Amino acid sequence: MTAGLNGNLKTHTILTMNNKVKQIGRLRLLMLGCGNIGMRLLPLLRARFRVFVVTSNPARCAELRAAGGVPLVADLDQPATLGRLARLARVIVHLAPPQSSGDKDQRTRNLAAILPDRANLVYISTTGVYGDCDGARFDETRTTRPASPRAQRRLDAETVLRAWARRSGSRLAILRVPGIYARDRLPLERLQKETPALRAEDDIYTNHIHADDLAMIVARAIYRARPLRVYHAVDESEMKMGDYFDAVARSFGLPLPPRLPRHELQQQVSPMMLSFMAESRRLRNDRLRCELGVRLRYPDVATFLMALPEKREHSKSCYLCDDRPNRANTG
Repeated sequence: MTAGLNGNLKTHTILTMNNKVKQIGRLRLLMLGCGNIGMRLLPLLRARFRVFVVTSNPARCAELRAAGGVPLVADLDQPATLGRLARLARVIVHLAPPQSSGDKDQRTRNLAAILPDRANLVYISTTGVYGDCDGARFDETRTTRPASPRAQRRLDAETVLRAWARRSGSRLAILRVPGIYARDRLPLERLQKETPALRAEDDIYTNHIHADDLAMIVARAIYRARPLRVYHAVDESEMKMGDYFDAVARSFGLPLPPRLPRHELQQQVSPMMLSFMAESRRLRNDRLRCELGVRLRYPDVATFLMALPEKREHSKSCYLCDDRPNRANTG
């Protein structure tokens, strides 16, 4: 019997003596971090892959199993728990965020130490690696200048994974993700509290992606991303932050947030929110459309808000939660 393995992300097969192809199982995929985006991604992967999902919380095993994953209890903060992951799968989706302090992503460093050779990995990073760009519109070739420790940790993870990919002959795709929104990820609690926003002359441009579209982009990147390639996982929205808050408020019949100059606002918002309000940029997504062939379900925020069937039950989530510490978002 002559055996062969199909390496183009389809199921493994063997060629029998009578030249019939027999399926021997789905390819294995390892997912690190399975929060909101991971749970949206699982249904897109489970038909093609046997998805092993790493969680540090044993209480989540039943939930992950019910969603179609194979839960594995391991902790990226504890390298001794990661040995069983080595060579488990050659397709990897890394959604886990860095730890909440320091300028290095030790979690990704621990992961890179056990990753196999000739693998295919998609990493979810953040658009924050660019820092403040004064509202400029740009593509993925722009130089990174992270201004916060949170963004510096993400850039460190990108650097570590690039070195691993070159050393191991592996494929790496980096998705830089902005503010993630969805029906359960809107700034409704903020609006209900009438938290102020920046006045127009001080306001900054923000970038957006719907959570379902991000999950679809991750799945598409597994198959179509070019090696060692960065992609902006952003939609076509071109909005300032205050305009985004206003649009959501109008859609839900909430008061528009008051507008304040920056020097007054900084006394009323959290340091994390203030850091988001200090960085203005507009990201192009040509690679996303042309190389990955992505067609977004929600090409901009306005399309999503118009499509909402019911707006009276207010969410308590905030769209700017893509980089909250210790949450496997992502973005």
